[in-house]
Amino acid sequence: MTEPQARPGAVSLAAPPVPAPARATVRHDARRRRRSDRLRRRDARAAYLFLAPWIVGMLAITIGPILASLYLSFTSYSLLRPPRWIGLQNYVRMLSDQRLMTSLGVTFRYVFISVPLQLAVALALALLLNRGVRGLAFYRSVYYLPSLLAGSVSIAILWRQMFGTDGLVNDLLALLGIQGVGWIAHPDFALGTLVVLNVWTFGAPMVIFLAGLRQIPTMYYEAAAIDGAGRWARFRHVTIPLLTPIIFFNLVLQMIGAFQTFTQAFVVSGGTGAPSDRTLFYTLYLYQRGFGSFQMGYASALAWLLLLIIAAFTALNFLLAKRWVFYGD
Repeated sequence: MTEPQARPGAVSLAAPPVPAPARATVRHDARRRRRSDRLRRRDARAAYLFLAPWIVGMLAITIGPILASLYLSFTSYSLLRPPRWIGLQNYVRMLSDQRLMTSLGVTFRYVFISVPLQLAVALALALLLNRGVRGLAFYRSVYYLPSLLAGSVSIAILWRQMFGTDGLVNDLLALLGIQGVGWIAHPDFALGTLVVLNVWTFGAPMVIFLAGLRQIPTMYYEAAAIDGAGRWARFRHVTIPLLTPIIFFNLVLQMIGAFQTFTQAFVVSGGTGAPSDRTLFYTLYLYQRGFGSFQMGYASALAWLLLLIIAAFTALNFLLAKRWVFYGD
């Protein structure tokens, strides 16, 4: 049988033969892709191997305890007996816990007073150092040092001695003819001493402010000066708007840290929140419930409430940032 002949003008559907050089190129590209895939898999295995200690630590030290505390917050657990599931009773109990409300009031006053004051002092010193002070590296290190020592027990003990009845503060006041008081033991001044201690730890935000000031182009100040703006006008209309992202960053970090303050209140008050619960920070009350009364289930619920409070204020800061933070775009 003879094969049918293609009619004139008909289009052939058969694929044209692939030249030998093209087939070699395709095989070469395939081998190169396979080699590249093997290299990527090997790099991925190496990356996971180096990340393994961090991943194990994250699971065992962070995520594991977080999930365990979430479970314990729904239980009655005294550390001496196995936890017993009680549902939402711990959270309902919070509504009638008067000492909890007291600790929240103390903590809110501490945060909303000490954080703005700390940021104001940090910004003022950053502006001073940004003017080209000789020995800038030395002063920057000295001013940063309190931030490294603030959370230590030794500084808290030193602070308690300084503001005691026979402390350094009263000795200095005596030189001026002023009769001092026991600042730590006085209900009206005890919280103020801890506020001063937090303000004293201005080093970390100060360094961040200083870095932000160094990033502001000088041409803006020059243009403002040409337009007749004075020093205060340049600070208000140039420095502050361009520094708002740094202010926002410091505000969020310092507020989160202030809500978690524990060591200072524990040492200064002897772990009791004295005098008259004026230094009963939320974290201190949580510690008392968990390790003083062995109510670990209730303490876990308190910890989750603190997490929600910090998350709410952080979210509020981000929401309000749209109104006052300037990113230059």
